[in-house]
Amino acid sequence: MKTVYLSDIPRIATAVAEWCACLIVMERYPRRYGGPRLWGILGAALAVQCLFLTLTDRLPLLLWVPCMIVAVGLMFTLTALCCDMPLTTAGYCTIRAFLLAEFAASLGWQLYSYAQYSLGWQEAGMRKSLLFLGVLAAVYALVFCGARWLEGRREDPRTAMAFRLRELWSPILIALVCFFLSNLSFVYRDAPFTGSELTDIYNTRTLVDLAGVVMLYAYHVQRCELYVQRELGALQSVLENQYNQYRLSRESIDVINHKYHDLKHQIAVLRAEPDAARRSAYLDGMEEEIRDYEAQNKTGNSVLDTVLTGKSLYCARHSIELTCVADGARLEFMDVMDICTIFGNILDNAIECELSIKDKGRRLIHMAVYAKKDFLVIRCGNYCPEPLKFQNGLPVSTKADKTYHGYGIKSIRHAADKYGGTVTLHDRDEWFEITVMVPLPAGTGAA
Repeated sequence: MKTVYLSDIPRIATAVAEWCACLIVMERYPRRYGGPRLWGILGAALAVQCLFLTLTDRLPLLLWVPCMIVAVGLMFTLTALCCDMPLTTAGYCTIRAFLLAEFAASLGWQLYSYAQYSLGWQEAGMRKSLLFLGVLAAVYALVFCGARWLEGRREDPRTAMAFRLRELWSPILIALVCFFLSNLSFVYRDAPFTGSELTDIYNTRTLVDLAGVVMLYAYHVQRCELYVQRELGALQSVLENQYNQYRLSRESIDVINHKYHDLKHQIAVLRAEPDAARRSAYLDGMEEEIRDYEAQNKTGNSVLDTVLTGKSLYCARHSIELTCVADGARLEFMDVMDICTIFGNILDNAIECELSIKDKGRRLIHMAVYAKKDFLVIRCGNYCPEPLKFQNGLPVSTKADKTYHGYGIKSIRHAADKYGGTVTLHDRDEWFEITVMVPLPAGTGAA
C-alpha cells in the first residue's frame, strides 16, 4: 500500500490562489481605477474570497459545485470591475485565472504535505505553520511569477481579446473537462478512471490542472497568432490600396491635363463669342465639368475613401453612374479588412451586374452609409432589369463557372456577423438592394 499523507486543501489557500491568478491575467489590460481606490477593491475582493470559501468549507458535497460556481463568479466580478474590458473578455480571463489557481493551489498543498510527512511534523505547531506558509509562498511565487513572465513575453493584439459569446465555448469546455477530471476521484473513488488513494488522487489533480493551464495557453497563443496574421493581411491590403491610389492619382493627373488643354480652346472660343446667351451656356457647361472633378470621396474614413476612389474611377471609365452619401466616421470601430471586405464585395457585385446592361444610360449604383438609432446602416442599390432567383438566401449566379458562386455575399455576412450585424437582400421593381445593419458600440449611436 502506498503511504497516504495528503488531506484536503485548505480553502484559504485556494482563495489566495484565485485572487493572485486574477491579478496575473488582469495585468495586461487597462484599469478602470487607480491608486488607493484600486488597492481598496483588490483588498476587499481578497477578504470576500477568503471569507466565502472558508465559511463554505464544511457544507455538504452536494453544495460543493454551486459554491465553486460562486467563487468563480467572484473572480469574474473582480476582473470586470477592475479592468476596462468587455464582459466576454472578462469571462475569458476568469477561465484562465481559475485553472491557473487550481494548479497553483494543488501543487502547493501537495508539496507541503510531502515535506510535512517527510520531516515528521504531523502534529500541529509553529514549525508546521511556518512550513505551510513557506512552501505555499514559494510555490505561488514560482507559479504566478512564471505565468506573469510568459504573459509579458508576448505583445498580443487587442483585437484578439475581443471575444464574442460563442467564442468562449472552447475555453469553457477546456476548463470544465479539466475541473471534472481533476476532481472526479473526490466524488466517486470506485468509478472507472478514478483512484482510491489520496496520493494518486492529488497526483492526478495536479497533472490534469497543469494540462488545462497548458491547453488554455496554447489556445491563447494560437488565437493571437491567427489575429496577427490577419492584421498583416490587412496591412498588406492597405499597402496595395495605397499603391493603387498612386496609380489612380497618375491617371487623374493625365485626365486633368487633358481637360486643361481643352479649357484653353474653350476660353479662346468664349473670347470670340459675341452672343451673351451662348457665352453663359458655355460657362455653365465648364462649371459643371469643374464641379464633377472637384467631387472627391471624402467620407471621413480613409479606408472607405480608398475603396470608393478606385471603384468610382472604374465606374467612370465604364459609363456607370456611382453615387455615394457616406458618413465614414461611423466606421471607426471596424477593422480595416472588414471595411475592405464589405464595401469591396458590395461594389464589385453591383459593378458586375451593371456591366451586363447594354444601355449605358441605365447603369446606376447608389450607396449610403449612415447611423439610424443604435445601428450602422450600409445600403447599396443598383439597377437590375432581370429578376434574380435566390437559392439558400443567395442570388443564383448567371456565370457559366459557378465554382465561386456566393463567396462575395458570404464574405460580407461573415464580416457583419463579427459585430453582431445582419445582411438582407431585396430584388424588386428592377432594383437590387443589399443592406448591412451593424450595432454601433455604446456611446456612438445616432443623435
